Amino acid sequence: MTLDQALAFGLMAVTIGLFVWGRLPYDLVAVLALLAGVALGIIPAEEAFSGFGDDVVVIVATALLVSGAVARSGAVETAMRPLLRRLRGPQAQVPALAGAVTVLSMATKNVGALAMLMPVAAQVSRRTGTPLSFLLMPMAFGSLIGGIVTLVGTSPNILVSKVREDLTGEPFGMFDYAPVGLAIAAAGLVFLSVGYRLLPGDRRAAGGSMDAAFTLEEYATEARVPAGSPFVGRTVAELEALGEGGLRVGTVIRERFRRHAPRPDRVLEAEDVLLLSGEPDDLERVVARARLRLAGEEAAGDATEGDGTDGDSAVVEGVVTAESPLVGRTPAEAQLGRRHGLGLLAVSRRGAPPSRRLRRLRVEAGDVLILKAPRARLAESLGELRILPLSERDLALGRRKRSWLPLGILAAAMVLVAAHVVPVAVAFAGAAAAVLLLRVMTMEEAYASIEWSVIVLLAALIPVSGAIQATGGTDLIAAGLERVAVLLPPLGALGLMIVLAMAVTPFLNNAATVLVMAPVAASLAGRLGLNPDPFLMAVAVGAACDFLTPIGHQCNTLVMGPGGYRFGDYWRLGLPLSVLVVAVGTPLISLVWGLGAG
Repeated sequence: MTLDQALAFGLMAVTIGLFVWGRLPYDLVAVLALLAGVALGIIPAEEAFSGFGDDVVVIVATALLVSGAVARSGAVETAMRPLLRRLRGPQAQVPALAGAVTVLSMATKNVGALAMLMPVAAQVSRRTGTPLSFLLMPMAFGSLIGGIVTLVGTSPNILVSKVREDLTGEPFGMFDYAPVGLAIAAAGLVFLSVGYRLLPGDRRAAGGSMDAAFTLEEYATEARVPAGSPFVGRTVAELEALGEGGLRVGTVIRERFRRHAPRPDRVLEAEDVLLLSGEPDDLERVVARARLRLAGEEAAGDATEGDGTDGDSAVVEGVVTAESPLVGRTPAEAQLGRRHGLGLLAVSRRGAPPSRRLRRLRVEAGDVLILKAPRARLAESLGELRILPLSERDLALGRRKRSWLPLGILAAAMVLVAAHVVPVAVAFAGAAAAVLLLRVMTMEEAYASIEWSVIVLLAALIPVSGAIQATGGTDLIAAGLERVAVLLPPLGALGLMIVLAMAVTPFLNNAATVLVMAPVAASLAGRLGLNPDPFLMAVAVGAACDFLTPIGHQCNTLVMGPGGYRFGDYWRLGLPLSVLVVAVGTPLISLVWGLGAG
C-alpha cells in the first residue's frame, strides 16, 4: 500500500465514521472530507469543486425540481381518489397504495412520490379503520423498489450510470434498468400485498408534529353566510345534512358577538358566522353548495389587495413546528394576513376540534393549518413561520387549481432521453425551465423543492471517490474481495455485491455507497475476467433497496412517526423483502446483462 493509498483510505474511514456517528450533517461531512483531501494532496486543488459541474448533480437537482412540480399539482391524488373510495380492506388498499407509489417512483423522486400519497393513506385509514401501520411501510418500501426501474428514479442509478460512462464511455440509458427493475418491483409488490401482516396493527403512532399531521381528528373552520346564500332562512339541520353526517355546526355567531347554540331548528340569517367542524371533503361540499364565505379567504384578500401580486393563489396544509413564532399566539396577534399574506382557512388539532373563532385561537405546536396565500409569497411565508408544508391534498376549500401540465413535461423529458434525442442532463434542465416558464412553479418554490444537502453531498464526494480510484485504492479493495469471490461461482460473486451494497447503505447513505462501491465492483469484475455491467447493476440495486433500518433512507424515516413504528419493525418486513430482492435480482441481472467478459 502506497502513502497516497493509505491517506485515501484513512480519509474515507474517517468520513464513514462521521457518517455513522451522525452528529454532523451529511453534507458538512462531505465538504470537510473534500477539504481534507485537498490538504492531504490526494485531490488536486484545481479539481476540488469539479463535482459541482458534474452532469450527475445537474440531473439530480433538476429531477427534484420537476418532481416537486408534479407533487404540487395534485394531479396524482386526484387520479387516485375515485379508486381508493372503492377499496374497503387492507387486502386491496395495500397493493393499490404501494403500487401507486411504486409506479410514481419510476418517474419522480421516491421521497416526493411517498409524501404525495401519505395523506391519502391517512384518509383511507380514518375512513375504513385500517391501521395506518399496515399502509405506510409497504408504501415506503414500494417507493424504493420503484426507483430502481428508470435512470432518474433514484440517485444510485444516476451515479452508477456515471461510473459506467467513465469506464466505457457509454452511460446506462433511461430504461436500461427496467428489465431487472420491473421484475424486482413486481415481485416486491406481490410480497408486500401479503407481507403487511407482519407489521403491528394495534400500535398508536408516536407523538410529534409529523404524527399529528397524519392522525388528525377533523378540521375546524369559520364561514360567513352571505346574503346571496341559498341557506338564508333555512335551518342548521338542513345545512348539516349537506355534509352527509360528517359535518357539525359548533356555534352560530350573530350580530358580531352574540353566540347561539346550534339547535337543529335554528334558522340561519344573512351575515351569520358559523363555526364548522368535519373532514375536508365534507367541509368542501358544504361550503360550495351553501355558497358560504370562508373567513380566511376574506382575510387573505384584504391583506394582499394592492400588494402587486397577480392573484394566483395556492392552498397548502402545514404542520406548526415547535420552533414556530406562531406557537402560543393568535393569528390576529401574529398579523398572519397583514405581515405574511396568509389566510387561515381551517385548523385541525388532536383530541378535539377548536371551538374558538379562528382569529382568536391560540396556535399550538402540532396543529395542522390549511392556509391560502399568493403563490409567489407562499414558500417565503411558510419558512418565516416555521410551518412544515405537507403534500397538497385534495382540498378545494380555497378553490385550488389542478394541473396535469407537470406530468406532461416530465413524460416529454423521459421520451426525449429514451429516444436519445438529447442527454439526460439537458432533457431535465429543459423540463425544469419549462416548468418555470409556464408558471407551474415560482422561483421560490423551485429552490425550495431541491434538496440542497443532497446536491452538496454529491458534489463534494465525487472528487473524494475519484481520489480513491486515482490512487489505486479501488483495485486494492477489489483484490481483497477477489480472495473471497474466487471461492464462489460467478453468480455467487454477483449476489455478494448486492448484499455488500445493501449492508453498507444504512450507514453511509445510498449515494455515498454507490460512489464507494461502484468503482470497486467494476474493478472486481475486471480481476475476475467478467463483464462489469452486471456488477454495476448489482450495486445500484443493493444501494437502492435499504429496507432494514429507519435511518438508511429518507422514505423509511418519513413513515416512522406517522406509522408508530419501532426500529425492529423494519426487520419484520424488510428482511424477507431483502432476501427476495437478492434471490430475484441476482439471476435476472446475470440473464439480462450476461456475466461473460465484456
